[in-house]
Amino acid sequence: MPVEDRRVRRSRRALRDSMVSLVLERGYANVTVEDITDRADLGRATFYTHYTDKDDLLNNVVTDLIEDLQERLRPLIPASSAGFTGKPVLELFRHAAEERDTYRVILRGEGDGRALRRFIDDRTAAAAQVFAARAEAHGTAPKIDVEILARAWVGEQVAVLQWWLETDPPPMQPEQVTDMLLDLSLRGRYWASGFEGEAPA
Repeated sequence: MPVEDRRVRRSRRALRDSMVSLVLERGYANVTVEDITDRADLGRATFYTHYTDKDDLLNNVVTDLIEDLQERLRPLIPASSAGFTGKPVLELFRHAAEERDTYRVILRGEGDGRALRRFIDDRTAAAAQVFAARAEAHGTAPKIDVEILARAWVGEQVAVLQWWLETDPPPMQPEQVTDMLLDLSLRGRYWASGFEGEAPA
């Protein structure tokens, strides 16, 4: 990699890391471009070479995280489209453990919730595609609207993921959380609440 490319990547990473740490400390509304450049030990001119403002930087942070997660999940999609494996959920939690602070910024709704909405919309679109492919593979039809089904599934994951990331140390291993979410998905809330047999009509 050319020296210039390495320098650009270092600068962008330093600005990203500085913003994330500052947002966790102060909240997004209380962080300025000057704060970010001071923390990164870079000049304002360097910042504006890469980003138009702090909203643009936050948007790039979310884009990078989503693209990285998509790349990690891509090999797992074919098997998940055929049946419930739990592997994408496990990979999500492992990815979140590696990028803990960035996920915390997003899941807290920093930046007027824009980052969180983007993350949820991306995960919902991916889940809806998997659910539709799974139904087609088994010759079945979803009993509720796929969009609602996908948003309910993603909503559960996001709520649990936020709790898991904000608890230090995490209350359980990613594998344990994944097993519980998979059981909830396969067996339902009635079973998960301790009841046996069919749920009452």
